[in-house]
Parts: sequence; structure tokens; C-alpha cells
Amino acid sequence: MADLTTIARPYAKAAFDFAVEHKALDEWTEMLAFVAEVAANEHVSVQLKKESATTLVNLFTTVCAEQLNEHGLNLIKLMAENARLDALPAVLALFLEYKAELAKEITADVISASELDAAQQAQISASLEQRLSRKVKLNCSVDASLMAGVIIHAGDLVIDSSVKGQLAKLSDALQA
Repeated sequence: MADLTTIARPYAKAAFDFAVEHKALDEWTEMLAFVAEVAANEHVSVQLKKESATTLVNLFTTVCAEQLNEHGLNLIKLMAENARLDALPAVLALFLEYKAELAKEITADVISASELDAAQQAQISASLEQRLSRKVKLNCSVDASLMAGVIIHAGDLVIDSSVKGQLAKLSDALQA
């Protein structure tokens, strides 16, 4: 079966474009988060594999009645007719990526050898914002095996200024 991200992409893009056009990004985010959670439920996911489209639409209509507007319900109907409701969590993930891209926002994973204080986090955030030309949200974690320094992952960008990384580079250079 095709990758769920590939299946979800046209639905997420259509929902995102519709939400932007109608200035309803937050409303669509809430709707998609709710239906994705329903689809990910272990009891519902079993039903997604064996029930008809009509039964699934009725199930989602009953469970999500207060969370879905008519356009959200149309998306559920379309995905049910195409047997794609299992892709709802991937639709949400892609929708959130599109939303972050629109807001010019990126999440950077920062792994450090010791806990970073607020000033260090602010300095890293400001440097990344300047380099990437977008708002940066930091997701910090600690890995003592780095010895010192940090590793930063922001999209396709990787910055390794850890002692462990520098020693690995030196080792490679000496062996070459």
C-alpha cells in the first residue's frame, strides 16, 4: 500500500487551501486534530478496515458531530468514499506543516550536553531566526554523551558543535 503521507498530501493541501481562503486555519486545525484522534483510536481503526463508507461516515458524524462543520464533514465523506480515513493522522501532520510554513515558523531540535539556561536558548533562537529568516521554536533536550556543545536540527539544517562530533571528525580526518 502507498505511504500514508503520499495518500494524505492532496487531502491536507485541499483542506489547508480551503482554510486559508476562508480564514479558518484554527477551526480546521481543531477539526482535523479531533478526527485524526478518532481515526487513531484502536477500536475505530479496526472499523476503518472492514466497514462500508456509509457506515464510517455515520460513525464519524455521530462521534464528531459537534466538532465538524459541513465542510469538515464533506472531507470525511470524500475520504470515506475513497477508503482513506486511515490517513487522517497524516492529513493532520501535513496540515500543521503547511500552517507552520505559512507562519514562517520552524521547530529546531537542540540537543546539548547540559541543560541550557534561558539566555543560551534565546541566543540560539535569535541566531537561527537570523540564519533561516523565520521564527524558530526550540525543542531542547540533554544528552550527556556529547561531553560539551550542542547539536541543532532545524529542517534540513544540521549544526554539530559538540565535542563528540568534533572528535569524530578528527578521527575521520586522521584515518583518511
